[in-house]
Amino acid sequence: MKSSVIARRYAKALILIGREDNRIDDYREAMGAFLSLLDREKQLAQVISNPVYSTANRRNVLQAVLEKTETPKVISAFLMLLFDKGRIVFLPGIYEYYNKLADEAKGIVKADLVSASELTSEVYEQIRGALSKLTGKEVVLEAKQDPALIGGVVTRIGDLVLDGSVRTQLQNMRESLKRGESA
Repeated sequence: MKSSVIARRYAKALILIGREDNRIDDYREAMGAFLSLLDREKQLAQVISNPVYSTANRRNVLQAVLEKTETPKVISAFLMLLFDKGRIVFLPGIYEYYNKLADEAKGIVKADLVSASELTSEVYEQIRGALSKLTGKEVVLEAKQDPALIGGVVTRIGDLVLDGSVRTQLQNMRESLKRGESA
């Protein structure tokens, strides 16, 4: 089974529980905190995931860490389930997909905005507002710069790409001229 399928399945299950408990954000925060802990404490991550150590010892270490960090019971049970099913290695992917589902549940959509140069906060907010109106959701923009665009912006929201770059306009004009010459 592909890791993305596994991540989606477990994230969907947890988001359903989060909706039921009205604790979607709490669970997101707790999973993020646990992943940060594993990132900071490489040795702990190694002990939990390395099959060189006995399963019982690794499970005891995980249980002790969860108790000491005061992780919410649902997340502790979720992490123990992942461990018991041999799926703890998929936690980063599960967390990533859970974040998407949590944002969807709150009516938030993330979008990438690429511009040729840095945008003023005023222009940034105008674009964000227009995208919010278009999607009917609150849009969180991640802005980047790419001087190769020459001018304009390219926005990506999921599968939707809105390309208003000068580079693309010039390419389209070139293609139109080529078609006009050969007709």
